[in-house]
Amino acid sequence: MRFATLGPEGSNHALVLGRYLDKHGMLARDADAEVHLFETFPEAFDALLDGRVDRVLQCSAHFSHADCVGRTMHRAFPVDTFVAGSQPLALLARAEVAAPVSVGLQPATRHYTDLSTFTEQRDYATIVDVADALLAGEIDAGICPRETLERHSQALRLVEDLGPALDVWVLYGTRPLPESHPLVVA
Repeated sequence: MRFATLGPEGSNHALVLGRYLDKHGMLARDADAEVHLFETFPEAFDALLDGRVDRVLQCSAHFSHADCVGRTMHRAFPVDTFVAGSQPLALLARAEVAAPVSVGLQPATRHYTDLSTFTEQRDYATIVDVADALLAGEIDAGICPRETLERHSQALRLVEDLGPALDVWVLYGTRPLPESHPLVVA
């Protein structure tokens, strides 16, 4: 079985897909699960529709969720749903910036905390991209994995600990569930 989700490695999508596969015993040595990480969800859904992958996992809070559902209507179908927490998140700032003015974020995190003190907000595809931009000095602050602070404690400082987000996740396939399936409410 070939699974797809949003990359890169270290993203919440990759993390939660790994947890899902582990919970269902698909990461065992004899399991035949492959994971494919894509830069965008339209690419992942195209791979599903073309038969290059068998399933796509997407967080319902992801900014492209509604577009992907609409674009693939009657061709990609929800086959499983579950609730999972993200990795702990934090609003971090570069240590040398006393009063940050620019903040980076993945659009789904925009309302996780009050960002009104920042005069510039920049959107990034993933929280990993936010961390990379923060470390590269492209932005003064960003909402990214809290572990970024532990790995770069000299370069970054904690502004606010946000903890994990609890979201609904949807696994898509190319055949709809039968009406008798417990997830289907007819």
